[in-house]
Amino acid sequence: MGLLRPIKWNSIHAKLLATYLLLVTLGTSLMAGYILRSLYDYFMQTHQTDLENLTTALSESVADALENQDIQRVEVLVQRFGAPKTVMLRVFDPKGRLLATSDPQRDQQVKNWYKVPGIREALQNQSVRGVAKGVLSTDDRLFIAKPISRNNRLLGVVRMSITLEQFQRQFARVIGSVLGTLAVTILLCAFISTRLARSLSKPIETMRNFAIRLGQGNFGDKLTIRQSDELDRLAVELNRMSERLASLDSERRAFLANVSHELRTPISNVLVTVEALHSGAIEEPELRDRFFQTIDDEIKRLSRLIHDLLDLGRLEAGVAHLEKQSISLQGLINRAVRAIEPRMQAQGVSINVNAIDLQIEGDPERLLQALLNILDNAIKHSLPNSVVIISGRKEGKQAIVEITDRGEGISSSDLPHIFEQFYTTDPSRFGSGSGLGLAIAKRIVEAHHGSITASSAAGAGATFTICLPLKPKS
Repeated sequence: MGLLRPIKWNSIHAKLLATYLLLVTLGTSLMAGYILRSLYDYFMQTHQTDLENLTTALSESVADALENQDIQRVEVLVQRFGAPKTVMLRVFDPKGRLLATSDPQRDQQVKNWYKVPGIREALQNQSVRGVAKGVLSTDDRLFIAKPISRNNRLLGVVRMSITLEQFQRQFARVIGSVLGTLAVTILLCAFISTRLARSLSKPIETMRNFAIRLGQGNFGDKLTIRQSDELDRLAVELNRMSERLASLDSERRAFLANVSHELRTPISNVLVTVEALHSGAIEEPELRDRFFQTIDDEIKRLSRLIHDLLDLGRLEAGVAHLEKQSISLQGLINRAVRAIEPRMQAQGVSINVNAIDLQIEGDPERLLQALLNILDNAIKHSLPNSVVIISGRKEGKQAIVEITDRGEGISSSDLPHIFEQFYTTDPSRFGSGSGLGLAIAKRIVEAHHGSITASSAAGAGATFTICLPLKPKS
């Protein structure tokens, strides 16, 4: 039934089937040809050996008769050995004249025996054997022409031939049997091959259709291939890709929603303020100054958000240019502390730095940005009059920087998501934060082949750990 199913000849199934059949046909044909050729050579060799043995035995008896010039004895021997219809036997004298033949009536028609294959060579004392047409017939015959000698004297020539007609008929039956077996073998292999090709092509077609669905945006689908081989492992990887694409699609939708929200809020505030100014608030100096300050704050907030989005996009795309150079870790931390100092004083937070001097390699401005983002987050969540501790140490081939605050901490449900874009533990989403600072810090550290993690317990503060590779020793 498998062979009767319609086949799309440009499909993987058809190509696999064609390949299998071509290989099977080529292999079996070569084997059949080799077997037939070996059989033919074997039977021909056997016939030639039998003919040569018979001719050798006859030559001895004929040589005895010729030495005694007993032509009658020669004729008797020729008639006896040449009695079978398949055998033709002739004896010639040293001058090439016919002395005796197993078919006297027909041989009278031959005028020139030198034209008969093997006679000329045998008269020159050379033994010849081979296949040739009959002297007075068109059938193929196996012949041997052999000189008859005694004491280095040529007494004559004997030529014996046997017809190959029976052998050819037998060999034709053998060829028919082999070809029939070959045809049955190819049909059987075709049946097996189409099943095998279908078993291989079906999962591939299933995966192709699965990939098409993914291309159409149907993420999250599950692919099942019930085979314990490379295709099964490929299906597992496709399922992982589908899950990742579904996750990325979800992140993209959330990102667009968050961007829309973050952009809409300052723009809406500016529009409302401008409308209020148009409605007459511009005539009241105190109200006008407050509204202009609101517009200024919202525009700065919008500018920071757009800058952060561009920064994050370049970092995620891997196109952010890093001007790498040797950096003193202690110097980098001191720069970050000096830059954040006004903010600390305003919040009533102090910083305690305990870092050894280590040399790292990277872009100092980018790494400073990452430290400032983490410090900004630590100060924002610190309690008044608390201390933010910054420590730096060496572990193996890495520099470890830890920033610990004494704030309210991060809940276990929020902790896995704090490095995600726009994620914030503040449900109202008010304030100066956009939820991009930690995400940008993580991308900067990873661009320097480092890592950043966070640990916390609710009510006990949070610790951010940055691992950066040390500068290799030259």
